[in-house]
Amino acid sequence: MKKLLTIILFLAGTYAFAQNVQRSGSASSGPSVRLHGYAIYAFDDNHVDSYYSATEYFDGSINGGFQYGGGLELMPFPGAGVEFTYLRLDSKAPIEYYNGGIQFTTFDIAQNWLFLSFNKYVPVNPKVEPYAGLELGMDIINVYNPDNSNDLSSTKFAWGIKAGVNIWANEKVGIKLQTSLLSAVQAVGGGVYFGTGGAGAGVSGFSTYYQFNLGGGLVFKIR
Repeated sequence: MKKLLTIILFLAGTYAFAQNVQRSGSASSGPSVRLHGYAIYAFDDNHVDSYYSATEYFDGSINGGFQYGGGLELMPFPGAGVEFTYLRLDSKAPIEYYNGGIQFTTFDIAQNWLFLSFNKYVPVNPKVEPYAGLELGMDIINVYNPDNSNDLSSTKFAWGIKAGVNIWANEKVGIKLQTSLLSAVQAVGGGVYFGTGGAGAGVSGFSTYYQFNLGGGLVFKIR
């Protein structure tokens, strides 16, 4: 319920801000504003592991799935933008680990990516607008162990790169095609244990997580 409320509040706040900017646009000059909606397929990361010894390790993968979200972008001058982006992914993580013996659990994992993106646009013509961007922020990760109902979360530094193209249907609305690579640094292990779910669960290593995405969405010129 808290996760759903967070998403609703983010979208409502983004919409309210955009509407306020639009109303004030005629009274004052300022940066252009765009609203982005994302619908993306995230591919699996098939190599998430940490190995210290035969009794201190985990090895597995983090599954992909449907990822969605939104972004609000300010463009201080043509061809460049700064975007606040939120992305959400709910998936599974099948993991083998040692906890008094070799065990295997398919964990439930939820990720909330929050980024500040720096975007560069190269308009080809009024209809086609390629772009690329660098993203910096954090990944809020929640891991649930269905074997014992333990639930833990952690926040890790994250970065990403993206490239795509906006195809404008008219002056205000466009279709977005995009590919990206996201990474949460040392995201697995430590504070987010793949094990019993408690401190010292036999899984004390770290593994950096990579996520390749392919999809798109819609883009709206608010101002």
